[in-house]
Amino acid sequence: MKVFDRRRVRAHRDRACRSIAEHGFLFDHVADGMIDRLDDVLRTFPTAIDLGTFNGGLAKRLEQRPGTNLVIRSDLSPRLAQKASGSGLAIVADEELLPFGEAKVDLVASALALHWTNDLPGALVQINRSLRPDGLFLGALLGGESLTELRIALTEAEIELCGGASPRLSPLADVRDAGGLMQRAGFALPVVDRETVTVTYDNAFRLIADLRGMGETNASMNRNAAIPPRAFWPRVAEIYHQRFAEADGRIPATFQVLYLSGWAPAASQQQPLRPGSARSSLADALGAEERSAGEAVPLVTDRTDGS
Repeated sequence: MKVFDRRRVRAHRDRACRSIAEHGFLFDHVADGMIDRLDDVLRTFPTAIDLGTFNGGLAKRLEQRPGTNLVIRSDLSPRLAQKASGSGLAIVADEELLPFGEAKVDLVASALALHWTNDLPGALVQINRSLRPDGLFLGALLGGESLTELRIALTEAEIELCGGASPRLSPLADVRDAGGLMQRAGFALPVVDRETVTVTYDNAFRLIADLRGMGETNASMNRNAAIPPRAFWPRVAEIYHQRFAEADGRIPATFQVLYLSGWAPAASQQQPLRPGSARSSLADALGAEERSAGEAVPLVTDRTDGS
């Protein structure tokens, strides 16, 4: 099922290349968060892929890590890939059809690119396949609670002026599903955590300009392609300010970032014990009496109402 127009995603990222330095703050913040998580891993990763490199910030941070020999920058946008190639090896690649061979790299890192894939489980399977045994995948994507304020303002304005609502923002993954996706893709020891980043703006037009500059505007297949009434966007900004403006008059924009990590399976990794092989019981650890399943447990009550 195709949810996103990948040609439109590429066009948005191509356009973002024009003013990449002005709108890369969220990518840089997420890259810092990913490196912080990577620093908790006592391993080196000689060969790494920065999947969806955007401004190349994550790749630069990876290259500064001890033990890194090669970082390959990859992006769906030819313009972004070309711009990133000035500081290292870069290729144009679709996250839905990765060109990397099986078991070729030690680390795949992706900052804010995978939430635009139509088949996220399939993309994760390909990433897993490209990793050497005990290789690491570390990714970050926008979660479903991102831009809730803008979604509300868009919906209310469209209902008011157009008589109905259409998808104005792209659908995003839910944090509850992310762990399951990692398991389905075959990763060992999957971990998912989330972060909420709140950015404030003078008005909604500044927020929308940032989203365009980041290549993060709507690319849904079922988006409404009709030009909205002239009053639409001013009304969106007005509703946004009325509903969400803070005491100083600025409006908040919420970005939920989901961080995913998982390992390519390897024989050297810790494995769960065979059921029934435990040598001590939980009851012993808790100092409690162990009873078999189905055995009746005495009912103890402590009531003070005389009944």
